[in-house]
Amino acid sequence: MSAKLNIAIAVVGIDIGKNSFHVVGLDLHGAIVLRQKWSRGQVETRLANLPPCLIGMEACVGAHHLSRKLRSLGHEARLMPAKYVRPYSRGQKNDFRDAEAIAEAVQRPTMKFVATKSAEQLDLQALHRVRERLISRRTGIINQIRAFLLERGVAVRQGLRFLRAELPRILATPRDVLSPRMVRVLEDLAGDWRRLDERIEGLSSEIEVLAQRDVSCERLMSVPGGSGSNLGSSQPRSGCITMSSPLRSPTNSLALPGASWPTVEHSRRARFSPRDQPDALEREASSRFPDASPYPCASIHQLGAQGLDDQSGASDAIAAANGHEWAAFAAMHGPDLLSVILGFG
Repeated sequence: MSAKLNIAIAVVGIDIGKNSFHVVGLDLHGAIVLRQKWSRGQVETRLANLPPCLIGMEACVGAHHLSRKLRSLGHEARLMPAKYVRPYSRGQKNDFRDAEAIAEAVQRPTMKFVATKSAEQLDLQALHRVRERLISRRTGIINQIRAFLLERGVAVRQGLRFLRAELPRILATPRDVLSPRMVRVLEDLAGDWRRLDERIEGLSSEIEVLAQRDVSCERLMSVPGGSGSNLGSSQPRSGCITMSSPLRSPTNSLALPGASWPTVEHSRRARFSPRDQPDALEREASSRFPDASPYPCASIHQLGAQGLDDQSGASDAIAAANGHEWAAFAAMHGPDLLSVILGFG
């Protein structure tokens, strides 16, 4: 590679492969001045001889490692999602055309880039991915057990804990219900289930230990009702409090900078409807929060009249009826007060 060619290259697009890399280099005017296929061992050596330039790659397996290497050589390495690179591909698809599309896409000012992960971040990501795979396998085993039981006319209530509690009794049923062969198959599946539970528990404990060492994770887990105390749960329970970003909430003017806004999940067991019984809401609120008396009756009646059943609408109605002082009071008292106002308490 000549010295003149080195100076001419301003942007490089790399199509990453398992053993070979297709590289396309562009000059300042966008013309192709480099079009070569390198082996994995040649990439770092040849790019080390290039002057610092902009290098684009798709965010795929091995891209974060190569990005860190290139940044240590003085290059500006950027990673992009493959779906955002695809529109820049022209002509019949091949590896060199893909590298050319990457070189074009990395120069776009509106392109969304992927942050380069450190080795520690990749380790933590690997823990999560292994845990998700084990959970998926466990779900498959549970579904298979249920299917085998349904084929024999045995139905178990939905829920993991119910099947775990009923399985020993089911395996002890007479032979006219379950054959010895089917009992043996179910026992083997139950053993696989137990082993997966042990592995999932081990990974969950390791992730919790790492989270406790991180200041940001500790702050997040300290939020009441957050999911930090329930690592294995992916769905919020009915009536629990979840967190949403203040930047996405219509009431972000009431949120503290960097704080999260509590939102109330709808409960099927609400004692009364805010649409139909605003007076009941007012009485309940007064009994639950006597120090805040008198309660803003206008805002509660407005909630009942408009049928507002979300926290954002509640805060807007309160602010409109009673001024921002009451809205700030509601935000300070948190989800308990809002639950009462909305009829979910």
